[in-house]
Amino acid sequence: MSDQDDVALVERAMVAIRRLQARRALGALSGRDHTPAATAVVDVVEDQEPCTVGAVAAALAVDQPRASRLVAAAVEAGLVERRADQSDGRRTLLALTRAGRAHADEVHRFRQGVFAEAMADWPPDKRAAFAGMLTDFVDAYTALVRR
Repeated sequence: MSDQDDVALVERAMVAIRRLQARRALGALSGRDHTPAATAVVDVVEDQEPCTVGAVAAALAVDQPRASRLVAAAVEAGLVERRADQSDGRRTLLALTRAGRAHADEVHRFRQGVFAEAMADWPPDKRAAFAGMLTDFVDAYTALVRR
């Protein structure tokens, strides 16, 4: 198999992962009360806390008005709160509420359980190698996209 064949396999796998996420497959498995959009906002805020609506827009690859609506829904659901930026009174920062943190923890446990089940038949060394390579790939891909 050539390097190009390997890259093609990675590309197809990434498309399949994106489609699984777009179909809300994990959400359907979980039976959770919150929408996938609210969970996506919680994921971004947790990762970048405190952050702005603009950061949510960039992370979710949506425009500012759409991000504002998503954030408003997460605020209304009690998962995210708006706080005044102490260094710049014109800015509003987003932070997780206690319920948002609990939701994030629940989602992490659920996702990790699903991923563990998907890799249940893999030997520990293969799981460890996959975890390391996937992390390396995501780090390199993120750096490339952010250039």
